[in-house]
Amino acid sequence: MRTALEILLWLTAALIVWTQLGYALALAAVTRLFGRPSAPTPARAPTLAPAEPLRLLSLIVAAHNEESVIAAKVANALALDYPRELLEVIVACDGCLDATAERARAAGADLVLELPRGGKIRAQDAAVARARGALVAFSDANALWETAALRALVAAFADLSVGYACGQVRFVQPARGAAATNQEGVYWRYEMAVRGMESRLSSITAGNGAIYATRRESYLVVDPIMGHDLSFPFNMVKRGWRAVYVPGARASEKMVPSIEGELARKRRMMSHTWPIVLRGGMLSPRGYPPGYALMILSHRVLRYATPFLHALALFANIALVAIGVRPHALYAATLAIQLALLAAAGLGGVWRARPLLVCRYYVLTTASLALGLWDWLRRGTSATWVAAEGTR
Repeated sequence: MRTALEILLWLTAALIVWTQLGYALALAAVTRLFGRPSAPTPARAPTLAPAEPLRLLSLIVAAHNEESVIAAKVANALALDYPRELLEVIVACDGCLDATAERARAAGADLVLELPRGGKIRAQDAAVARARGALVAFSDANALWETAALRALVAAFADLSVGYACGQVRFVQPARGAAATNQEGVYWRYEMAVRGMESRLSSITAGNGAIYATRRESYLVVDPIMGHDLSFPFNMVKRGWRAVYVPGARASEKMVPSIEGELARKRRMMSHTWPIVLRGGMLSPRGYPPGYALMILSHRVLRYATPFLHALALFANIALVAIGVRPHALYAATLAIQLALLAAAGLGGVWRARPLLVCRYYVLTTASLALGLWDWLRRGTSATWVAAEGTR
């Protein structure tokens, strides 16, 4: 009994530390030795050489009731540093009940599709079917791209092995004062650094919905509840393509103002993530190079298992203290650390000190992984979506 509890505690603790920190440190070391050169930033990114002419590209925006932001999004797309005659802007209205379609047309969109409500993925599929571009790029209605972003994204496809490329999204805090508690920006900067190293070594394990592109021939039609962000990169690898991160292709969008709002957003996202993990092919090693399989295990599977690892570690630690296993001081200290994290998260709800808010963010977003699984198992997942509160 004692030995089993000790193994459980130290194994779960080791897996948590590995997926949250050790993996990134190992990536940094391996990337330094074997990684490809970093992608250039916009400030030093060369334009495509005349021998590599720009191709016709279709930029697709799936929208549901986005009348408040769609005109600005279309204007942002048309202002990108890309020849207008080679840029097709498509707005796919997913069962919109407001003036999204009219405002998109008035703003200058080349094609506006008015579709029955079927969810973001089916709206994107319909737009790809109508698109004329050799490359298809995608963005959210509330995401604004930097002027050089599209050229930087397209440049990735000069490598014929690349089937998918995503850019860097920066989350902007729209609120001020007591309402501005979300710490997503801290996590996201770390996450982008990890994806940059994955891209230099092999392929990324996940993308983002704000700024990404695929070749027309590499585009995948997936289950409508399984978003592109997670399902595209590993499926590209299984089909022989690379999925890369282009930090020079930058976009920004508003984050949910509060940590509690971020919990709700991630809980909804995880109800779409778990079907991909458990029945969408992620767990099958078929088609993965060995190194990429380790990346999927370390950065995705173990990350999503974190709430269960924490629960097992806490259970084992409490049991070891209760039965008086030696060294008493060691197990009392490890239990104190775990309880201190939970206490700090609780205090973060009433005292807005940054360290407490980071603890609260970590605990609540970790809980969202388990809550999303519960939601999916209990009632399934809808293909449709609504914008998160405070992001428009």
